[in-house]
Amino acid sequence: MDISVKRIRKNRIGRGLNFEKVWATIERNAEEARERHKETERLMQETRESQKETDRQMQETDRQMQETDRMMKETDRKMQETSRKMDMLNEQMGGLHNSFGEMAEHLVAPGIVERFNEMGFHIKEAAMHGFKIFDENRKIKTEIDLLMGNGEYIIAVEVKAKLGEKDIEKHQKRLEILREDKDMTGDRRKILGGMAVAILGTGDKEAILNAGFYVLVQTGDTMKLDLPENFTPREW
Repeated sequence: MDISVKRIRKNRIGRGLNFEKVWATIERNAEEARERHKETERLMQETRESQKETDRQMQETDRQMQETDRMMKETDRKMQETSRKMDMLNEQMGGLHNSFGEMAEHLVAPGIVERFNEMGFHIKEAAMHGFKIFDENRKIKTEIDLLMGNGEYIIAVEVKAKLGEKDIEKHQKRLEILREDKDMTGDRRKILGGMAVAILGTGDKEAILNAGFYVLVQTGDTMKLDLPENFTPREW
């Protein structure tokens, strides 16, 4: 190869890779590196912010779990308190029922047989302290405050200090259960009902009579039958 060809190639290389172009390339690469570094910093900052938010959410979740745990403990405490109050109420209701039993014994029972005998009933048996009917599992199906009878009739009397809204319906249900129980034992006597109420409200007497029950009202230290002349008792 002659000297002229070598000179041409050298001149081409020199013109293609001069100092300015090399420096520009270096600066461009540096600028790209700086941009990548900034992007990396931005992504890292976003990651740190995201981690902070995650930490905050975890702390909030932990707080909520602690609050839920506190509320569950409070709910459990209230349920225990409610259970305790229910036990107390049941005890009080038991005492109230006993009071009704005492009322039946001291106010109704002493003269109840005589009152019905004065009407022509010849009572030969009487349960003055509550008569219970059990199911096949020995659970109480119903309880009757006063139960008396003769060869033809059974009379079931419910004793109340004051007549409640459903008391008449409940006593009708008692007599239905009593009828079923007597049918199972072959006792075909007719069943009559009565209600002895210490304090009668407006319309109570009429409601009791309309249900076909005998009405016993307080008079002095005992009770008496208070019936209209045309009263016809319902039979079960």
